[in-house]
Amino acid sequence: MTARTRSAVPARRRPLRAPEATRSNAVPAGAWWLWALGLATAASRTTNPLLLGLLVGVAGYVVAARRTDAPWARSYGAFIRIGLFVVAVRLVFSVFLGSPIPGTHTVFTLPEVPLPDWAQGVRLGGRVTTEQLVFALYDGAKLAALLICVGAANSLANPARLLKSLPGALYEAGVAVVVAMTFAPNMVADVMRLRTARRLRGRPTGGIKAVLQIGLPVLEGALERSIAVAASMDARGYGRTAQVPPAVRRTTNVLTLGGLLGVCAGTYGLLAAQGAVYGVPLLIAGLVAALAGLRLGGARSVRTRYRPDRWGVRAWLVAGSGVVVAVAMIWAGGAYGEALHPGVVPLTAPVLPLWPAAAVLIGLLPAVVAPVPPPVGTPVGAAPTGAAAVGTPVGAAPTGTAPAGAPNSKEIQ
Repeated sequence: MTARTRSAVPARRRPLRAPEATRSNAVPAGAWWLWALGLATAASRTTNPLLLGLLVGVAGYVVAARRTDAPWARSYGAFIRIGLFVVAVRLVFSVFLGSPIPGTHTVFTLPEVPLPDWAQGVRLGGRVTTEQLVFALYDGAKLAALLICVGAANSLANPARLLKSLPGALYEAGVAVVVAMTFAPNMVADVMRLRTARRLRGRPTGGIKAVLQIGLPVLEGALERSIAVAASMDARGYGRTAQVPPAVRRTTNVLTLGGLLGVCAGTYGLLAAQGAVYGVPLLIAGLVAALAGLRLGGARSVRTRYRPDRWGVRAWLVAGSGVVVAVAMIWAGGAYGEALHPGVVPLTAPVLPLWPAAAVLIGLLPAVVAPVPPPVGTPVGAAPTGAAAVGTPVGAAPTGTAPAGAPNSKEIQ
């Protein structure tokens, strides 16, 4: 085999590998959120701990394979800890406040506090059974899986790019939501930075005293960041709108509110066990009305969009994999109802249903098709040294002047 032939073999195989992520081919934030919400919808349809663990494992693997070193990408571990805390709280509530689940296998008995007649149905202490503990564990695990799936979206999606993808009618509300979503990742980054600084100075990082000493600088940094974000938004003309006729404004409000109510009712119907019949028509009608209202409401926005995100084949595969997982789990609710909701009275060991588990594994597709993030320390789409100012739009703030946590001109426009 000649040198030219050997060099041609990797060239033919290269299209099978995901390319390195750049600003032009990075997966849009909306695709990551659709994927994560699909997994969260699937988690809401089951209490089987094996399926819930599989969903959490799928989300964790994709996050580990495709997250960057940005501040918001480090929040996934915090969501895992929050999920474990939710499970622990659910178990504690079940032990001390009781449960309506009857049981015959007594674990232990706590002293019961007598309550007045108006508090009938509520008890403090009493008999604790295995059945009620297992039921509380299943219930808490479902909520924890929902939180972890949302945490996966927070770790993979750039909040500023999500803001760029919103329609013009939701721009003002979107800015508020994005600023709120970046609070938790930035707070986690501040806590990690302060803990590292204390560790380097030889000071303790655990205990109540250390938490109090770390909490004050974190709150101070959050206040300074919020003031800087407000000043940045005011300087960039946040809130300016165009004049539209009153009839168009009223039509927009009716379509948007009616569509959102239809989406909420349709989503509830899909998530509820008895609402699958009316859920799909209501969801489709609500989406059509809401999109029409958002289209009309976009006429109020005088904002231009700089370098909008493009949905390529990889973005649609990422979003579609989450949708397929959600649809498959909704379908499995009728075909594998007992396997998706293992019984606790009498106690039965949960089993892993084959086809729902295979559908959950489709959620691993983003780990294969999404562009590979750059090495640690290299931002996505970073320009070469000395070329950062080339192509800067007129009126954009110079590099280094944007406050920490504040969206820059490219992110807002």
